[in-house]
Amino acid sequence: MYATFPGTTIEVGKHQRSRPDSAAEVLSNIFSTGGLVLSQVSSLTGLEYYIIQNWVKRGFVPPPVKKLYSKDQFCRVVIINILKETLQIEKATKLLSYINGVLSDESDDLISDFELYNYYVNLVFSETGNTPPEEGIKKVLKDYKEPVPGALQRLSKVLLVMYYAGQAACYSKICNELLYELG
Repeated sequence: MYATFPGTTIEVGKHQRSRPDSAAEVLSNIFSTGGLVLSQVSSLTGLEYYIIQNWVKRGFVPPPVKKLYSKDQFCRVVIINILKETLQIEKATKLLSYINGVLSDESDDLISDFELYNYYVNLVFSETGNTPPEEGIKKVLKDYKEPVPGALQRLSKVLLVMYYAGQAACYSKICNELLYELG
């Protein structure tokens, strides 16, 4: 279903879809020399630069350090980009706050935005036939070690919401394309 990594313009090869942690691998390569400037974030997400700046201004994304966006900040932008199609942005950011309690960019978070995005991509790419997403989430999180009690349950709920929101956005796009063909 995806020709690109969800929420990005980064193309996905067939071999990457079948490999766990393909998003982590690709993003680690992209960030191997440090952060990204706003124009790169804009290009890799397909978002206009002013949208990203607005999200920073409104506190949905931490501000870049020395004009460079970190891997976590980039993933936050990508996650919001995925969710914004079906959720109000305030609800999307509330969902991100649900995991860690606050919408921060601190290293003591239970899970980073980079890790969350990687789990989400693993879930989406591991989808097999009629398997319920809850089963896919269990498989994707089988090696997850809870830093505090309840973290696994919170992460599972967030991934489920992200999964359904992402699927809804895909189906909405397909519907709009079909309607356009009708004239």
